[in-house]
Amino acid sequence: MNKKSKPAFNVLNSGFKKRVKHRWRSPRGTDNKKRIRCAFAGASPRIGYKNAGAVRCLHPSGMHEVLVHNEKELRAAVGKAARIASGVGKKKRESFRKIAAELKLKLLN
Repeated sequence: MNKKSKPAFNVLNSGFKKRVKHRWRSPRGTDNKKRIRCAFAGASPRIGYKNAGAVRCLHPSGMHEVLVHNEKELRAAVGKAARIASGVGKKKRESFRKIAAELKLKLLN
């Protein structure tokens, strides 16, 4: 099962006016066409764009992602993709790479 594709949720007129950034802000004006849900204004985030529970929170590789701080957490992450935490130093990172190679784990960073 794959993740659903969804449209870009942008602010109204973000493609026409340079000063309007490409990001999402909830429309609040009384006459705002995006708030009224006019089709030409583009899509707004709704609950219907949510993915199925089995696919949600997956890495693009298709594996569940685990944040790893120590060796014990790394060994427990068998069958998942591991991401080493930013607080882990250079020496431990090197040992994590060796352990991951032994266990055939995928390291994301």
